[in-house]
Amino acid sequence: MGFRPRGLLLFTSLLLIWEGVRGEPSFVIDTVGLTILPKNNVQSGSTVTIRCQASVSFSNISQIHHLFEVFRNDVQIHTANTTKDSVDHVIDPARVADTGRYYCQVSVKNKHKLSTDRILDITGLQTPILHVNNSTPYESEEFKVTCSAPEEKGGLAFNFYQTFRAGQPEWIKQLRSTNNFLETTLTLRHIGDCILSCDYEINVVTASRRSNSSDGVQMKVKALDITPDMTIIPNDIYEPDVVEVICNTRSPLENIEIFLIKDRTVLKKVSGKALSHRFESKAAHSGELVCKAEWRNVQRDNYKTLTVKEVFSEPQLTLEPGDLFEGDTFTLKCLVNFFVPGMIDPSTFRYIFYKDGTRLTSTAKYVTVAHPEHNGNYSCKAEGTRHSSLLSKESQTILVKAKVPVSDPVLSVDGGKMFLGKPFRLICHSHNGTFPIKYTIFGPNGLTLHREVSRSEEQAIFDIPLISKTSDLNKFICHARNNPRSPPKIALGQQLLTSTIIIEPVSKPKLTVLPSVDITEGQNINLVCSVQTGSRPINFTWYNQESPGALVSMSSNKLKESHIIQNANGKHIGKYFCTSTNPANEIKSSDVVTIGVTIAGWKKALIIVFCILLLLTLALVIALKTRLLRLKRKTTGNLSVKSVSTKTERLSLTQEEFDVANATPSMMGKSVWSDHVSGSESDDQNSNILPEKPEPQYTEVQKRDAHPAKDAEKQGTDTVDSEVRNSQQGVPEVADGKPVEYAQLNHDSDQQPDNSQASDQSPSNENRTETGNKTDVQAGGTCDPAPDC
Repeated sequence: MGFRPRGLLLFTSLLLIWEGVRGEPSFVIDTVGLTILPKNNVQSGSTVTIRCQASVSFSNISQIHHLFEVFRNDVQIHTANTTKDSVDHVIDPARVADTGRYYCQVSVKNKHKLSTDRILDITGLQTPILHVNNSTPYESEEFKVTCSAPEEKGGLAFNFYQTFRAGQPEWIKQLRSTNNFLETTLTLRHIGDCILSCDYEINVVTASRRSNSSDGVQMKVKALDITPDMTIIPNDIYEPDVVEVICNTRSPLENIEIFLIKDRTVLKKVSGKALSHRFESKAAHSGELVCKAEWRNVQRDNYKTLTVKEVFSEPQLTLEPGDLFEGDTFTLKCLVNFFVPGMIDPSTFRYIFYKDGTRLTSTAKYVTVAHPEHNGNYSCKAEGTRHSSLLSKESQTILVKAKVPVSDPVLSVDGGKMFLGKPFRLICHSHNGTFPIKYTIFGPNGLTLHREVSRSEEQAIFDIPLISKTSDLNKFICHARNNPRSPPKIALGQQLLTSTIIIEPVSKPKLTVLPSVDITEGQNINLVCSVQTGSRPINFTWYNQESPGALVSMSSNKLKESHIIQNANGKHIGKYFCTSTNPANEIKSSDVVTIGVTIAGWKKALIIVFCILLLLTLALVIALKTRLLRLKRKTTGNLSVKSVSTKTERLSLTQEEFDVANATPSMMGKSVWSDHVSGSESDDQNSNILPEKPEPQYTEVQKRDAHPAKDAEKQGTDTVDSEVRNSQQGVPEVADGKPVEYAQLNHDSDQQPDNSQASDQSPSNENRTETGNKTDVQAGGTCDPAPDC
């Protein structure tokens, strides 16, 4: 029990290994060959074998299934599905029809391969056999013949021949059959003895082949005399004489049919040996008569001409006038052109008129008035008596249909709408009248146009040049005529005024501004757009050239409209125009009008007051500046600094004078302050700039009284405290302990003093340092002390 699962597992593993070793199935068709046995050329009746053989190489396939297909002249004749590598197709017996080009195709799964072509040529055709069902026919009598080749195959073409004594065969006809025999009918027209034979042809690949001729069949063709005799009685015939035509045949044959024919019309037919036909002659019976005898398919004819003389001619019907209109008087006349004297009794001759087959009158002339009731087919008849026989003849038929006179025309505009100033189309139309109708239009400026209408679906349409006034429509006249003997019918242009929508384009609009002058802010501006002429409704549109698009647009039935601008202001200043249009679709623009808006009165007064105040302010400012400049130029200051002790001293200036003078002190050519600062900020800036050194020392400078008379020589100075900070760079020390200090105050005359600081100075004692004045302190010298203030 435990062995079986292990064995099954081992078997499965070996099978999988084997399948892996085998790999994918594959094959290839190496060669395909075709062989004809015993050989390619054989006699008819032999046995022929067509062998197709294939060679296939393969792997991992147990069996190869071959599909063999054998072809003759590209037509499949045999197929086989087998595992064998060859297949045979046997032809027994082989006939000429089997001649052709052979090849085969082998298919294995989805692969195919063809063999090379081989030609099989079979020679030797069977001699045909001819059979005739009647060897003694009459001339042109049909009889049946059969030509056959029982041993042959395929479609054959059979030929039939007749051979006369000591002569060559004469071909009769050829017929093609899909079988190996043919049955047909033949007729022989040559009277006497002859030999009938047949052969056949077959088409093969190489060429067309013909068989030997069949054995001849002796034929004896008998004469057939069934031509009829024809007699016409009497010889001299006048209408309405009775004529008899007799046709007969002397043939002993039965079942003969005899026909009497005139103009391909069978007048009479009988089955037998004689035919007789009697009729009352008329001139129309004149012509060729044919007597025809027919037996089976054989016919014989005889011809004679029948002449019937007229006693009087056929009457002629005439109509006057030929161009007839309703209301016209017309005349119908019936007339015979000739008589044979003595043939007709004059007392019996008369004319009769007919309308639509109804008798009207027995006169030679018929007169009446044209009217729709009198329209119809008219004819006449002439009749008389000859030999107690009434002879009558009818004329041709005349259709009388009176033409309808043209009715009064109607003038209208094409489309019912016209635009003044543009070309338009006029239609002149008459509702009644027989075609053709000629229309003529007369218009202003000598305008003349013509149209002819020949069908009901046509219209007389005239292209008219533009007119500028409505009154010009009254000048149009239309004439309609279809009867040259009658005056034309007339339509007047006044009809157009009531039947036409006349659209007059608008004139050039005019833009009027109200009020026309002195438009001030807050007023309403009335823009009136008006036109002189134009069909309503009129569409008015207002524009401002500085604004995109239209301001407003409105449609009106009046010649003017207005657009009101409420509470005008500066934004309404600009150039305005208006346009107008109407259904004529012509846009007209007005001239451009410029609108100006002035400011209101109270605004003007306010502006004047503001301007006055502004001028006063400017004047005051200018006066103040002028005074300050004057004071600045008058005020100058010179400051002298003297060494008081052996220690370094500083020159003290009052802060106010420093701020006003904006002076820059220098010591021995070097600047004491690097930047000019205002009075309010000097202390802070100086404290930031200078290092924390010993407290500054002040030197009191006495201000001397300045006398006005001595201004040219010396200017007095006020007591000025000037703080001069010691600097290591700017104050050099002398080794003997006696320093000499030079202090120079420079004033920049170009800088303006601060107005607020200047106003704080005393008007009598202004502390200024004049620019350019220098006080030199020489070593060992003393300066006069300034008096105490």
